Amino acid sequence: MRPLRYSINVTVDGCCDHRAVEPDEQMHRHHAENLARADALLFGRVTYQMMEEAWRLPLEPGMFPEWVEPFARTIDAAQKYVVSSTLTQVDWNSQILRGDLATAVRELKDAPGEGLLTGGVTLPLALAELGLIDEYEFLVHPRVAGHGPTLFAGLSRPLDLALIERTELGSGAVVLTYAPVR
Repeated sequence: MRPLRYSINVTVDGCCDHRAVEPDEQMHRHHAENLARADALLFGRVTYQMMEEAWRLPLEPGMFPEWVEPFARTIDAAQKYVVSSTLTQVDWNSQILRGDLATAVRELKDAPGEGLLTGGVTLPLALAELGLIDEYEFLVHPRVAGHGPTLFAGLSRPLDLALIERTELGSGAVVLTYAPVR
């Protein structure tokens, strides 16, 4: 069974709006490595559309520093599964997952491979409720946003986690990796 990993950038006060953090080369390298460890990405509609708009190759010249290229190449080439009840078609190496979320994701997890990676806010909440996430990674940035969406708002019960890895980046951001306590 391949694990489902969740990774997201978050501020110290829990804001998970992608505009609330300042990207840097080390952060992009870290996320590119995460992408490369996954056989496929699992996105909700909003995250899929946001990522496609930002990272589908070719990138607009001069839009990003050169150091984002490895991340852009990796995410562009990745197989993607999109959970959506409103989209009728997708491209960008993607296919839509329909039907029961738990069944569809368990089928993906049961396939051979190294792992699946998800991000965003709404879909991971549903996946956490179903107990389908095997690893949680929070890249905590040294910033207080003071606004924005927060992680797991509306979770029906506490989710106990055990720290399995901690890495500090040069920016002062800390990568905290947890496994659910089952």
